[in-house]
Amino acid sequence: MSDPVTYIRTEDMLDESRPERLARSFGLTRRRQISGLVLALLLLPLLTLLLETVDEDLALDGQVLIYLLAVVVIAIVGGVIVAVVAAIASATLINYFFVEPVHTLTVGDPDQIVALIVFVIVAVLVSGAIEFAVRRAQAAERARAEAETMSALMGPDLEAEESLRSVLRRARETFRMESVVLKARPGGADEWLEVEHVGWAPAGEEAPLRFDVPIGPRLRLLGRGPALFAEDQRVLEAFGNAARTAYEGQVLSGEAEQARSLAVVDEQRTSLLAAVGHDLRTPLAGIKAAVSGLRQTDVEWSEEERGELLETIERSVDRLDSVIGNLLDASRLQTGSVSIRPQAVALDEVVASALLALADTESRVSVDVAEDLPLVFADPGLLQRVLVNVLDNSLRHSGLDGRVEVVAHPGSDTAKLEVIDHGAGVPDEQKAQLFEPFQRLDDHGPEGVGLGLAVARGFIEAMGGAMVADNTQGGGLTMRIRLPLARFTSGEHEAA
Repeated sequence: MSDPVTYIRTEDMLDESRPERLARSFGLTRRRQISGLVLALLLLPLLTLLLETVDEDLALDGQVLIYLLAVVVIAIVGGVIVAVVAAIASATLINYFFVEPVHTLTVGDPDQIVALIVFVIVAVLVSGAIEFAVRRAQAAERARAEAETMSALMGPDLEAEESLRSVLRRARETFRMESVVLKARPGGADEWLEVEHVGWAPAGEEAPLRFDVPIGPRLRLLGRGPALFAEDQRVLEAFGNAARTAYEGQVLSGEAEQARSLAVVDEQRTSLLAAVGHDLRTPLAGIKAAVSGLRQTDVEWSEEERGELLETIERSVDRLDSVIGNLLDASRLQTGSVSIRPQAVALDEVVASALLALADTESRVSVDVAEDLPLVFADPGLLQRVLVNVLDNSLRHSGLDGRVEVVAHPGSDTAKLEVIDHGAGVPDEQKAQLFEPFQRLDDHGPEGVGLGLAVARGFIEAMGGAMVADNTQGGGLTMRIRLPLARFTSGEHEAA
């Protein structure tokens, strides 16, 4: 298998620290042995020098015990091999400096020969026991760390909380790797593609490849860094299984999201066809009937009747224009292609222009928008479209004779505009549906594709405002619109 390529990412370069060592290195490393050897080279000569100064005050037995203590300390640091060397060196130093005749390697008393041999044997046995205990303690620590890692990887919270990148990051920290990579071979492809990785190294300075764990026929987990132990295999396999679980969950989540998107598109398409089938054909039928009536040569229409037919045509065309405009606006909002040109806008002027765009509103709409209100920061054209849609919706749902109120209030950073009707209102549990595309809460009510409020809210949010539906005191529905106030700095204006 080919070695993985380690790429450099911005988020990896931000982490300049090396992975933390979460578990101790198990076994005696070469560094420990060298440290023990250096300790022996320093400690034994110093100890010999010290004992020579108190030679007359300390018996040979005491000197031997002190050297034995030194060998034990060296065994703890450097292990049994270094301790054996230190024990032989200690016996030699004792013989040369403290056993008669001194400053020779000859031993005059046979009992002292036995004492030196016993000293070496005891030192070696004690050193071996110490290293065995250290190894057992390290093995227990290793087992504990491995159990914690295995438990974390196999726990019930992994799929819910751990992402694929998190699993790879944990593997990198656990084994102190320079980088960890998950590769996949999609479909029947022969080439292995990188799915995710953590860690990095400058080009040409990558650490050696230390593990390449196959996870089924289509996934591999690779790591570069320091050498591992044979005991790490179980934990590596656990990380491989966790990486596969996270990867499969990521794939399934992507497929589920795609399926949801397709379902939403299909639902909107169905709703659009149903809405258009009714709300485009109805005004078209009115136009067709009126035009056919005007073209009849065998009927003599009075001026009043002709005016009514022409009014029907005009009203139907206005309705078609509104429906098509909302469809186009909804499409622009969904594709993110709405062009916003915010500027300082007077609310009273926008409200007046919106009322002019609606027919027969003078007697049904009352306006309480002061001329001295602070200017708002909005796109005047889009804000007018919003008010036209909201006013049209309120007028259609307030009954033939129902009145609609438009009220504005200033605030510290925003201005609030309310469009109030006194119609049947909307239940609280259905208010959120008012702003969903193609939603008509009453199919037998006034005509409309169900896009007006969805488009209005989309435009308001695109301008940095907010729009909600609320109950009108005494019955009805109140649409509350909040827009940021414009502020002026050095001749320019911007949102407050």
